[in-house]
Amino acid sequence: MPTYDFPQDLRDAQLALHQTRAAYEQYATTLPWSAEPLPGWESEKQPHTDFRSGKADSPGYTKEQAAKVAGFQEKLRQLSVLVATHPYWTTLEGGVVDARMALKHVHEAADEAA
Repeated sequence: MPTYDFPQDLRDAQLALHQTRAAYEQYATTLPWSAEPLPGWESEKQPHTDFRSGKADSPGYTKEQAAKVAGFQEKLRQLSVLVATHPYWTTLEGGVVDARMALKHVHEAADEAA
C-alpha cells in the first residue's frame, strides 16, 4: 500500500470527523427511538418462535436533545466538506480513492507508532 504525505490540517480534520461521529453515535444511543412522539408497536408472533419484535411508546426528542442532534449533524457536515474538498486531493495524479481510504486509517498508524 502506498504511503501518502497528508497535510496536518487534513489529518486533523479527518480525526475530528472520526471523533465527532463516535460522539454522535454514542449520544444517539441515549435518545428515544423516534424524534417525534409516536405510539409503540408489537409485531405478531412469528412461526417457529415465541419472539415478538416491538417498541415502547416514544416520547420524541426534547428541544435540548433535538438541538444537540442538530449541532452534531452540522459539525459532521462541516468536517465532511472540509475533508472532501481539501486542496490536497487535487495534487494527486490518480489513486485518489486509495488515498482517501488511507486517510481514514492514518490516525491508527500514528497511535501504533506512539
